[in-house]
Amino acid sequence: MLCCGAAWLQVSQGNAKVAAMFKTPSGFEHAGWVVAESGCWSMLKGGLVVNASGPSHLYFESNNTLVEIWADSISLQPFTEKQWRSHQHQSIDKNRKSSVKLIAMDDKGNPLANATFSIKQQRPNFPFGCAMNKNILTNTGYQNWFRSRFRVTTFGNAMKWYSTEPYRGREDYSVPDAMLQFASRNNIRVRGHNVFWDDPEFQPQWVKSLSSNDLWFAVNKRMNSIVPRYAGKVIAWDVVNENLHFHFFESKLGPNASAIFFNDVHRLNPGAMLFLNDYNTIEQSGDVASSPARYLQKFLQIRSGGYRGPIAIGLESHFSTPNIPYMRAAIDKLGATGLPIWLTEVDIQGPNQATFLDQVLSEGYSHPSINGIITTISEISQPEMPSTGSSASGAIQDCLQAPQIPMVTLKLGFFMEIMKSLSLTRIW
Repeated sequence: MLCCGAAWLQVSQGNAKVAAMFKTPSGFEHAGWVVAESGCWSMLKGGLVVNASGPSHLYFESNNTLVEIWADSISLQPFTEKQWRSHQHQSIDKNRKSSVKLIAMDDKGNPLANATFSIKQQRPNFPFGCAMNKNILTNTGYQNWFRSRFRVTTFGNAMKWYSTEPYRGREDYSVPDAMLQFASRNNIRVRGHNVFWDDPEFQPQWVKSLSSNDLWFAVNKRMNSIVPRYAGKVIAWDVVNENLHFHFFESKLGPNASAIFFNDVHRLNPGAMLFLNDYNTIEQSGDVASSPARYLQKFLQIRSGGYRGPIAIGLESHFSTPNIPYMRAAIDKLGATGLPIWLTEVDIQGPNQATFLDQVLSEGYSHPSINGIITTISEISQPEMPSTGSSASGAIQDCLQAPQIPMVTLKLGFFMEIMKSLSLTRIW
């Protein structure tokens, strides 16, 4: 059973992070978070997958013991998996497909009745892609597998600072340059990943010990090196990776570091969409650090720091067992902003990869707020091998290709209307 829930919450003073928590026979389950305020009502949207029968209790809880929590208009709606799938298909029909009219005529322009022909969609319009690693430069099987399927990509590690400047002052862009050339030759669009990563563990070793003044010099050199180099060659930048969970640059350069980075990257590459990118916003209902409410707070912080350019939401989407109702609720919350949203690094850890990957991709593709999806399957699979359909890679390989659709022109007309058939129900 899949359950969606909502409630309006308020606290007695100030503001507080409030969680919706269900106590079930199998334990406690987070269903969602919201930052509740005093003097106004805030909506908490959440969801959970119910795998046990019996009574349960709903709690609203906060670590702030000084406030009272007030709740109103609490609702909980259950769905079967069949009902959930039906809603996904309806949403795909509405948001991802269109009507097409085809005209069959002879060489004199007369309509041809009962003419038989077929069409095959060569590629989906929706940006669905896969991460690419440097092995593609030397692996022909990998090249053929990739270019026959995808039209958008993110480089796994090739553009990261520790890859392009592992030693101070010794930059090497040979690998990302070559990967971009491959992508360009095959009409594959590239997301720039990333300019900075806020996790202290993933800085170049020489960066970790820099003083604040030296770090400012280094980050400015980094931005003025990589961004102009690839301006016009990438469609987007992950400007500051994972700055909801980590704060390396803020701790050394001040709380406005992210806004400064966004301003500078936009100045150097004004045509690119600039992303925040973090994990667990849709994967884990219990991670308050990157909850939708915290994500939106970070956007407001960057805006208040003076950045007024384009900004977008990157959701890494590293799942174990998906909580699809929570995923939908979180995207609903973020989608209300009207900002572009991409699932940027979709993968599944653990068993049942193909089943869970299909659930995640179906939910992402069916949601009208999702503008693109990148998986990281090729980073962990052997794409030169034939698919068996038993892995996450197989789920993509077996389902990506568009079917051929037979058509017959109408006997009494000169066109055939194809309702919603040229965009696939599944594009992975």
